[in-house]
Amino acid sequence: MEEPHRRIRALHTASTITVYQAYRPEIGGPAARKGRFPAAWKPDRMTWIKPSFLWMMYRCGWGTKEGQETVLAVEITRDGFDWALRNACLSHYVRGLHPDRAAWQRDLKRAPARVQWDPERDLHLRPLPHRSLQLGLSGEASTRYANEWIVSISDVTPLAHEIHALVRDGELDAATRLLPQERGYPAGEELLAHLSP
Repeated sequence: MEEPHRRIRALHTASTITVYQAYRPEIGGPAARKGRFPAAWKPDRMTWIKPSFLWMMYRCGWGTKEGQETVLAVEITRDGFDWALRNACLSHYVRGLHPDRAAWQRDLKRAPARVQWDPERDLHLRPLPHRSLQLGLSGEASTRYANEWIVSISDVTPLAHEIHALVRDGELDAATRLLPQERGYPAGEELLAHLSP
């Protein structure tokens, strides 16, 4: 079955969705141990969450990039994720989707969340023709994320390293079997109409 050009692919249950982030160990370690972000995590900064495991691997270099050595799987409520989508603005102007550039800029300034659609990645982290969602949270969205939406936080750095080693060794079938079982997230027209160019 052909992939739609834009789709939220994620590990999800009836009530939760798993997103990925990577942090330096001083933040990622305590977050995974306590199930919440430590005081060193600043809610006033924009934080980007990624439902696609392989896009996160691309971004953090399988957990090898400086400041991104600890890869976290953050399970959050679907209610929270859906709230963020409803209150999000695209991170770039799209003619026809927005009335004009000034209206988009006003929306972007007010929105507590923003969306980017970036090329999904394969096991070699090469871009694929279809796109996956990145969700940036700031202000109210970032605070709600940290204080209300989180169900659990897991350190998946060992998994990232294991899959990376299999890819390096050419064991692509074995690597694929270890990937999180991501499937299309049921975000309807009401959630995505204002975010799909």
